[in-house]
Amino acid sequence: MTIREEQPLPGGMNPTGIVRVGNTVRRPAGPWTPAVHALLTHLHGVGFRAAPRPLGIDEQGREVLTYAPGEVIWRDGFGLLDPVARLARVGRLIREFHDAVADFVPPPDACWQVVVPAEGDEIIAHHDLAPWNLVAEGGDGAWTFIDWDTAAPGSRLWDVAYAAHGFVPLSADRDLRRADAEARLRVFVDAYGLGDEGERRELVGALGRRTRAMYDFLREQNRRGRRPWTDIWARGDGDIWRTDAEYIEGREAGWERALL
Repeated sequence: MTIREEQPLPGGMNPTGIVRVGNTVRRPAGPWTPAVHALLTHLHGVGFRAAPRPLGIDEQGREVLTYAPGEVIWRDGFGLLDPVARLARVGRLIREFHDAVADFVPPPDACWQVVVPAEGDEIIAHHDLAPWNLVAEGGDGAWTFIDWDTAAPGSRLWDVAYAAHGFVPLSADRDLRRADAEARLRVFVDAYGLGDEGERRELVGALGRRTRAMYDFLREQNRRGRRPWTDIWARGDGDIWRTDAEYIEGREAGWERALL
């Protein structure tokens, strides 16, 4: 393998060291990699194809995954999916993942990379279901969620709340804020299939808590001087998560009205 064969790839919030080599992706491995590979193997074994397939470890100690062709759904850091049929597709895809992972039994020695502590541990959640981690082929082609390295115990609602923030989106930014955010949230949640009124009420509260949890995490990591989070804080992401949390928390009545 030569350096010229490696193409740097974009990814999530911190895609350092992720490259494409042919039809594979190579990325830094960690103590969590065996558990993540077990998870991905399970998902493919039960028929869920919207995730990379693990191919082991290369000679440089990097994890090897299948490459997902297409483009990352992204717009100035947040995704806008129009028409709403595409937003509904995301909701259904997340539900398919949650159903597929429901009977996954982690290895006895599983080690997970926990970034933001979750509310609940009913499933192994993705924890970063966002536009920057969804690769879509053109037209009606395959959609693939990438960047599974922070998969860890969590809950369905915690994953859904985070995904709603990015995909609806629920944003205070003047360029991203949607007048139809309530209606889009309803489309997203209906497509996911969250039918129980009690769960929908829980989700309304979780929307703000999950967003604020990300702000709290970045603030604390910056205070401790931990990279790459200090760099992410310096570019203003902390302010984005804080203002989005305030926006979401201040509109809970509207979210509840839309969902119930």
